[in-house]
Amino acid sequence: MRVVMPEFSRTVPEEAMARGEVVREIEASPGECRALATRLGLVAVNRLSATVRLRRLEGGRMVRVRGQLSADVVQTCVVSLDPVPAQVVEAFGALFAPAAMIPVDDPDGASGDLVMDPFALDEDLPEPMGEAGIDIGELTAQHLSLALEPYPRRPGVTFAGFDDAADGAEAVTNPFKALARLKCSD
Repeated sequence: MRVVMPEFSRTVPEEAMARGEVVREIEASPGECRALATRLGLVAVNRLSATVRLRRLEGGRMVRVRGQLSADVVQTCVVSLDPVPAQVVEAFGALFAPAAMIPVDDPDGASGDLVMDPFALDEDLPEPMGEAGIDIGELTAQHLSLALEPYPRRPGVTFAGFDDAADGAEAVTNPFKALARLKCSD
């Protein structure tokens, strides 16, 4: 099994959270930005920073993470393939628990001691803590990927559509008309 190291890793050890809330300001280096751009399929990540707060919940075994990321990225226009600069600002959150507490799908019905609420928000479903602690850099990178515009478009660019009337016939604007031409007639 090949272990892939995160491009932007900032681990907060579990011991650091024992004394109360921990606040970390993190920023990606130029090399980390280039590696993240490659991973996320972007033209560039020019800047990525975040403020992340970690706090143990009552009982002390789980950790609530809240963060605010800010990034300057360059995506590719889905119409013209031109570069599209964008600023991403996104709040995010996650819940972490020791791996032993996370339920696993077990055919015998055995699982950890954590009871899951089927109506809970994704943010309230715990992720396993790593042995070294919680990697808030990787968490930030994951939430950056979720916050990106899925279909970036350069301002003023419109998709004119296509003309499937290659034989000189009337242009078809309704795709079902094109399918009707393919229908076998008896």
